[in-house]
Amino acid sequence: MAAVATHSPAKKVFSGLVKTRELGIIVALAALIIYTTASQPRFLSAQSIRDILLNTSILAVMAAGQAVVVITRNIDLSVGSVLGISAFTVASMMSDNPGLPMIVALLVGLAVGAIAGLLNGVLVRYGRVPALVVTLGTMYIFRGLIYSWAGGDQVNADELPGHFLQFANDSILGIPWLVLIALVVVGGVSLMMRNYRVGRELYAMGSSPGAAELAGIKVARNMLAAFIISGALAGLAGVLFASRFGTIDASAGNGYELNVVAAVVVGGVAVSGGSGTVWGAGLGALLLTVIGSALTVLDINQFWQQAIVGALIVLAICADRIVAVRIARSLRKRDSHV
Repeated sequence: MAAVATHSPAKKVFSGLVKTRELGIIVALAALIIYTTASQPRFLSAQSIRDILLNTSILAVMAAGQAVVVITRNIDLSVGSVLGISAFTVASMMSDNPGLPMIVALLVGLAVGAIAGLLNGVLVRYGRVPALVVTLGTMYIFRGLIYSWAGGDQVNADELPGHFLQFANDSILGIPWLVLIALVVVGGVSLMMRNYRVGRELYAMGSSPGAAELAGIKVARNMLAAFIISGALAGLAGVLFASRFGTIDASAGNGYELNVVAAVVVGGVAVSGGSGTVWGAGLGALLLTVIGSALTVLDINQFWQQAIVGALIVLAICADRIVAVRIARSLRKRDSHV
């Protein structure tokens, strides 16, 4: 197990570069906010800031789970559909049983997502099928289930109990519940990945799955756990989505997977696995949300948002490649002096 906790020069180099990436996101956020506010002062109105934070919260919760999966050198493309099936399940349940407390809705959403994540994990690990293929398939399967169940129906806001809808607008000590949940999730997952053995094992799996298995790491168990975490958090995001927007149909969460993957990659989590932070993924979620809001305020066609997100993904992957090349050079120089 010593290999998991070893602090090599390469790891120190990458740690510095990751911090630079996260600092770069903060600088980009500041520049974007300053420019947009200079053009349209209403961008920093109280309602605008609140909307940005609430929308970021849903994306950040999903990005935290996705980051865990990507760190293990996998990917979960089904998260948008999992959000949708969770949102429709919980909305239907609350519509039929308006007396149920909010905690039940949250637990049901987590359970629905965890089951979906477990299915993904089992297919990837024991079916020996690449995660990209498995989760692309389950993305369509879950979406098809929602359409089959819902048909052309939808759950309207006036059919949902007041306390369920009010949850998205309530706050504690001035902090909206959605923002607080997102902070707890991102902070909790980040703590697990940084300070606990399971987190170090997940990083080791992403760095070298074969070496991790030889080191005695329970790769199968950890892989299942990673997908369950991703699914459960997507399910939780579905409950937050339903509470925030109220009206839920079979298309809920459609296309979210692109933004979630973009948030993780832009946030510094390498698609090759083994590196990156959950906090970085959260910052990536905030950056993408601010970009979307800025485009609206500046009256720029929203279709540009997809182009910008795609460009950010490409730039982030290029940055990861540059990091990998620098690490390789650093290791070669060190070995040459030994």
